[in-house]
Amino acid sequence: MARVALLLAPGFEELEAVTVVDVLRRAGIECVIAGLEEGPVPSARNVKIVPDLTIEQLNPEELELVVLPGGIPGVENLKRDPRVKDLLEKMKSRGKMCAAICAAPGALASFGLLEGKKATIYPTLRDELKGAEIEEAPVVVDGNVVTSQGPGTALPFAFTLVELLAGREKASEVARQMLLRWP
Repeated sequence: MARVALLLAPGFEELEAVTVVDVLRRAGIECVIAGLEEGPVPSARNVKIVPDLTIEQLNPEELELVVLPGGIPGVENLKRDPRVKDLLEKMKSRGKMCAAICAAPGALASFGLLEGKKATIYPTLRDELKGAEIEEAPVVVDGNVVTSQGPGTALPFAFTLVELLAGREKASEVARQMLLRWP
């Protein structure tokens, strides 16, 4: 089964992070939470989550997908960390997926990973998607890159990731169990 890493930086958007981890794990996909540092990571509203491991403990060769949740200042913290850029570049060079929601597609753009790609972002941050073709959709998939708009699109974002990693049938099964329709 696929292995996914969700990166947590101080100031992350809790709904986007927890929704993705929850839905992926319900689908039987191994999803590890990786902090930039050891210990609890405070969210934008000071909800603290204890990561499973740190970014240094991730092996990009074992990952199918890296997910960046949004949140301010979480995304700025992700952008400033050279380890995040290095990990995402390794994922790209291996043909693996990266995904970002809310303000986090701006981090992908700042690392040069959205050049020539279709992408979406939180509506007031469109200017950050330099080099990308901006789409006005809740979730956009272009090759190995998945982007989404914000907290209200966290479930469709998570189910899109399940569909890409485990198939439409698995995504529909998990959605039914959660009393949702997918697609």
